[in-house]
Amino acid sequence: MSDFLRPEARAALWRWRELLLAIVLMAVGLWWVGVGFGLVRWIGFGVLGLAALAMVAGYQRGRFRQSGEGPGVVQVTERRLAYFGPLTGGTVDIEDVILLELDPQALPVSHWIVSGRDGQRLEIPINAKGSDALFDLFGALGNFDTQSMLDVLSRTPDARVTIWTKTPNLLH
Repeated sequence: MSDFLRPEARAALWRWRELLLAIVLMAVGLWWVGVGFGLVRWIGFGVLGLAALAMVAGYQRGRFRQSGEGPGVVQVTERRLAYFGPLTGGTVDIEDVILLELDPQALPVSHWIVSGRDGQRLEIPINAKGSDALFDLFGALGNFDTQSMLDVLSRTPDARVTIWTKTPNLLH
């Protein structure tokens, strides 16, 4: 069965899996609204609402997700980001992150630059294995604008771009 689809087609379906699942959920909701009556129809409207939210989230995740065949491995465990690469690596807690940048000039592919409070700095290729977990981690940063990050990622700028900066806590 794995030979039924070309590897490129299988990779494309896997990249957009959440969006495709939301479309199936939308079809079920539409069917319940169109064919059902009474309580089933109202449940169908609820399913349509959930499917619409899932479609937005799936579209964002699909835009963020890369091949996962790049150098290194990303792990996110209990709000701690760890990157194990062939030349560099390290860990940083999400609470200690003060700066997130995208460096499109890094080789062989663009890198996420995650800077920590104590001088930690992780340079993570955007296509490292497990890098799709960064989507949720970045979303956990305070006042993070997911849409602007996706726009920067899709247009591949010429120079390093600051995606997010931690606002300092002021005492007065």
